[in-house]
Amino acid sequence: MEMSNEQIHAVISDSLAGYSYLQSLTPTERAGLMYAVADEIEALDDTLLQTAHRETALPLPRLQGEKGRTVNQWRSYAAALKTGLYAEARIDRGDGAAKADIRKYNKGIGPVAVFGASNFPFAFSTAGGDTASAIAAGCPVVYKEHPGHPATSRLMADAIQRGLAKFGAPKTVFGYLQGSTNAVGEALVVHPVIKAVAFTGSFRGGKALFDLGMSRTEPIPVFAEMGSVNPVIALPVYLQEHAAVLAAQYVGSLTLGVGQFCTNPGLLIVVKGEATTSLKEALRLEIQKVGDATMLHAGICKAYLEGKTTLAAQEHVSLLGEGAPGNGTTAGAAIYATSGRALLQNEVLAHEVFGPTGLLIECDSMNELYDVVRSLDGQLTITLAATAAEAQQNMALLQAAQEKCGRLLFQGMPTGVEVVYGMHHGGPFPATTDSRFTSVGPDAVKRFLRPLSFQNWPDALLPAELQEGNPLKIGRIVDNVYTVN
Repeated sequence: MEMSNEQIHAVISDSLAGYSYLQSLTPTERAGLMYAVADEIEALDDTLLQTAHRETALPLPRLQGEKGRTVNQWRSYAAALKTGLYAEARIDRGDGAAKADIRKYNKGIGPVAVFGASNFPFAFSTAGGDTASAIAAGCPVVYKEHPGHPATSRLMADAIQRGLAKFGAPKTVFGYLQGSTNAVGEALVVHPVIKAVAFTGSFRGGKALFDLGMSRTEPIPVFAEMGSVNPVIALPVYLQEHAAVLAAQYVGSLTLGVGQFCTNPGLLIVVKGEATTSLKEALRLEIQKVGDATMLHAGICKAYLEGKTTLAAQEHVSLLGEGAPGNGTTAGAAIYATSGRALLQNEVLAHEVFGPTGLLIECDSMNELYDVVRSLDGQLTITLAATAAEAQQNMALLQAAQEKCGRLLFQGMPTGVEVVYGMHHGGPFPATTDSRFTSVGPDAVKRFLRPLSFQNWPDALLPAELQEGNPLKIGRIVDNVYTVN
């Protein structure tokens, strides 16, 4: 169902009441609201899993795990909220004469527009981390239904509303927009009530929303996570010792979830040598074991097949190995190979193919490998498959990699994103539109906060986070000293 412009405007306008309500709550009270929502999501029965399975073709065990992750996001962000982490309260008392009393804390930026991701129907969609982050910040959410899993979205939206009702919060804390056209999303982003946007998806979609946000009379931040090729760099000594293991790890990560992860390792970069011959044979054997599979929806499958065809047609690219070929509606896995020189001369080779296709880059020397890494766009992750001694010997490479990514791995593979404080799921453009922020982990809440200072205000009129007696018992910096008293 496509909502009319009048209906869209009404839902967005109602979020102002939700904002006023959330701002009236203490952090502890907002945490209680979030726990109530988490309980309702956890209570959803097998109908949710079966619905999502039918709409996305994702396997039931994967969906069960993702549901648990979604519940954990709400509860872990709520737990962080209660500590006062997000308030970042700062108090400089002054001297009552020449030096003013100045106190600062963070508050919610205002109503937030959230767009769901096709590849995570729970954890990055209706009740996903963006929605949980915004509400933790004290911001109501207006959610744009994802056309790839509308029935799943509505089940989750109903759970959110039940949680709000259970806590005693108004429905306006969470608004829901239906519609499969771009016009609905555009109307959401340009509406003057909206103060920020969260998006996970393609570069094309994220950049379009970012441009819309910047074109407004009042520009707003658009936090778009747009994917990357997540290079794995294998250095010679490590490769000599672990070629077969690396091949198995790489193919497993490349094809996990039919390659539909934003941390899918699309590039494997090596220096040509004896070990690469063993690696190539191991990759060929591993990829042959992979069957074809159904992707999230027909549009993603079509884009994948087109991207794969484009990659294969590039000069100096050859097929290294492939699994079951697919039939036009299912995706077949493949690994191609090219040279470092070819990649440096053809930027298409470094573009993401969203799905189970990888590209092995053989460099003629370590210098060429450095050049390849320096030529890359911003990434969510870069992985260094090396011994500790090799890493120590290649500090310039490590520095170059740090400038290109938001998460730098030592060995292992980048698929698998933990919801913890230390996680940074973001990276330099075009991986995201703002590399300073993460969309995973408790720090994701910081996207939707802004600082506000109070100067010389009576104590009783200050927010609880800044009152002299610290009624919330949160950590604060008072006259340059961290304290919880």
